[in-house]
Amino acid sequence: MKNVTSSIVFPQWRRRLLEEHLLMTLILLELFLSIVFILIGYLKGEIYFRGVGVGLIIAWVTSFIAYLFKRLNNKTMNNEK
Repeated sequence: MKNVTSSIVFPQWRRRLLEEHLLMTLILLELFLSIVFILIGYLKGEIYFRGVGVGLIIAWVTSFIAYLFKRLNNKTMNNEK
């Protein structure tokens, strides 16, 4: 499968940053937003915001598990070479 960043002309530093850190940044953003929505839900007493926060926590956990499997897969692929 072709890497997206290799088909677009990026400086080397930007390509490395996107390939290595973008996924973790998005996962941390999901975690931060879930905490914010849950806190807003409890402070305002609205179930809607708490529900959005819980949904974001579910998305965060799913993304983090996928990230761990991707890291483990990359490590095993690098060890086989």
